[in-house]
Parts: sequence; structure tokens; C-alpha cells
Amino acid sequence: MASLMAAYGRLPVTMKRGEGVRLWDDAGNEYLDALSGIAVCSLGHANTAISEAISEQARELMHVSNLYNIPQQEALGEALCRISGMDKAFFCNSGAEANEACIKIARLHGHKKGIENPTIIVTDTAFHGRTMATIAATGNKKIQAGFGPMLGGFDIVPFNDASAVADVAARRDDIVAVLVEPIQGEGGINIPTPGYLKDLRKLCDENDWLLMCDEIQAGIGRTGKWFGHQHDDITPDVMSVAKALGNGMPIGACLARGAAAELIQPGTHGTTFGGNPIACRVGLTVVNEIEKYNLVERAEELGERFKQGFNNALHNQPGITEIRGKGLMLGIELDRPCAELVGKALDAGVLINVTAGSVVRLLPPLILNNEDADEIIRRVSDLIIDFIQQSELTAGDQPAANA
Repeated sequence: MASLMAAYGRLPVTMKRGEGVRLWDDAGNEYLDALSGIAVCSLGHANTAISEAISEQARELMHVSNLYNIPQQEALGEALCRISGMDKAFFCNSGAEANEACIKIARLHGHKKGIENPTIIVTDTAFHGRTMATIAATGNKKIQAGFGPMLGGFDIVPFNDASAVADVAARRDDIVAVLVEPIQGEGGINIPTPGYLKDLRKLCDENDWLLMCDEIQAGIGRTGKWFGHQHDDITPDVMSVAKALGNGMPIGACLARGAAAELIQPGTHGTTFGGNPIACRVGLTVVNEIEKYNLVERAEELGERFKQGFNNALHNQPGITEIRGKGLMLGIELDRPCAELVGKALDAGVLINVTAGSVVRLLPPLILNNEDADEIIRRVSDLIIDFIQQSELTAGDQPAANA
């Protein structure tokens, strides 16, 4: 890989092919995929409907640019607005681009109100992407390191603390929006208290701010609702989606409703590849397949199975801080760093992730059957138990500190 920039700390494995919830490497080893390409392949690998949609559309038309009408884009926009309650869609190529569109809409909203330096409230432990604007909105010093000076226009408050947002409202008159993940993924599968998003919705309504939900990881059925914010029975003004929308095909979308949906006009924003026929054909197929097989409801059912299974397997185990999740967005938090579990899991034939240093993150495909879910529970539980036991033994072998 000498010709590639060292942007990724890759695991020592090369995946050759996939089918459903399984992958095989170039040595023929089989893996259960409990990560879905980081919440992307919700319909599994080599999905027949997706493959056929790509093939058919590629033979017909792949790209014409947004200088012309694109029927596939219009059809996907209608489908997304129907399931989300939004009015209009702007299509792009990734989640970070979708969040960039959200940020631009918020600033347009502010300038329309005469605010010279519009500011967006964002939360700590968030993750919104790796562009210059989205790393500033993320507020993670590690992600920002080396890229200063940061873009201004963001006020960071604690996640799951509506009172902190109210405090900002009391002391600043340049706020135009709140950008929040309904469930934080990269931050450690952080699930807010019920009512948190309702409180944010109320504050935004009272102050003429836009409520903007980053649904890039939680959206498209993963949490047992089409979108994570629906668990709190609210509707944002603007939202971003990506990841599972393409099941591996690069696509993102910014959705908006009401006055916010009218702020982007010709010349204010655009993209060369965003909303191309092949990506939108795939996106529409994803929505149709999820509806056809009731996978939103299935995600909720499987999520309960996972939580119950892990609670049964780990309930007496020291070192476990919390087992949490919504649908198939699951986290097992340990009381110690556990990044090495990723490599151990690979050796055990299961693909997982560790985020926030000490949280085992699981984002399995929505098409998972009960038997494979139980096998993931067994393998991951065994790995965690063995890791904790080995950690305790290692700690016990350390010489006592001098008095």
C-alpha cells in the first residue's frame, strides 16, 4: 500500500467477497459482519435487489449532471420526504456533505434574519464529518488537531443537556440553529434522556432557530424507527442522511421542511455527482426493500434480542459499565480501554468496532436472522469476558507501588 496515503490504521485483512451478513477474506476465512461497513450495508452484502438496480441503471444512464431533470432523484426525494415528514431534499455524495448543506442552510437562515455572524449550537462528543466545517462542528480536539484555525460559528454545549442550550439562548442573540445527533454513534452510542429532543424542539421554536438532526448513522431504520428523532416524536427543520441510504453506493441527502426548505436556491449550493441516476436508483431500492421486508420493525425486535442476550451473558461480569442501544445501534461500555478487542474479534471471525476508547460498537445488518444474532452475542460476550479476565490477571501481576 505504498501508493496510498496513511489515512487509515487498517486491520491485516483483505475482504474478497460478501453475501448477506457474512464476508470472506482472500485466504477464505469467514466473518460475521456486526459492523455493516460502519452502519452502511444494512441490507447486507451482495444484495440481489441492489445489484440488479446498479446493473440496470448502469446500462441505461449513470450521470448527466444537475443541469437537467433526473427522474430517479425526484423519486428518491419523494420517498424520503414521505417517510420523514420533510418537504424537500438536496442530494450529495456523503454524510459530511449532507451536514455541510445543513450548516449552509442555517447560515442562510441567520443572514435572512439580519444576523451578521450566525452561530450554531453543537454538542460535545458529537461527530459530524471530516470537512473543515464539520470538524469545527464536531468539537473533538483529536479530530481537529493540525487543522487550525477552526472555522468559527459554533458554540459547543454538553450532549443531553437542554438546560445548557437554554443558557446559551439567554446570553447570545446570534444563535440560528441547533445541530444534534439523536443518538451519538462515534461518541460511544450515547442515547439521550427521553424528552431531550422535545426540549430542543421547544427552544428552537421559541427562539426562531432551526432544529437540525444528524441522522447519518441513526437514520434509515437502524434504531427501530426510520429516523432516530422519531423516538422522541418530534420533527426537525433540517436533517442529514447518508450511510445506509446507499448500502455501499456513495450518497447523502439534506432534507428540510417549511421555510428552511426554500433557502437553497440556484447559485447558493450545488454538486457535480450528487443525486446522479445510479446513486438515487440505489437509494430508492434501499427504501423499498426496507419497507417490503418490514426491516424497521425487525431492527427494533433484534435490538431487544441483542440487549437481552448481552445482559444475560455479561450481567455478573466485572468491568462492564453499561449495555445500551436503540434497535441495531448497540454499545457495550467497559471500564477500561479495549481497542485491542477489534483485532481479537477479527481472529474470532466477527467484525466489530471500538469507539470512544472503551465502547464496543455493534451495527449489524438489518437482515440478520435470530441464529446469527445469537452467534454474534456469544462470540462478542466470550471475547469481552476473556479480555476482562486477562486484564485482571495482568493487573494482578504488576508489582505494588512503593509506599
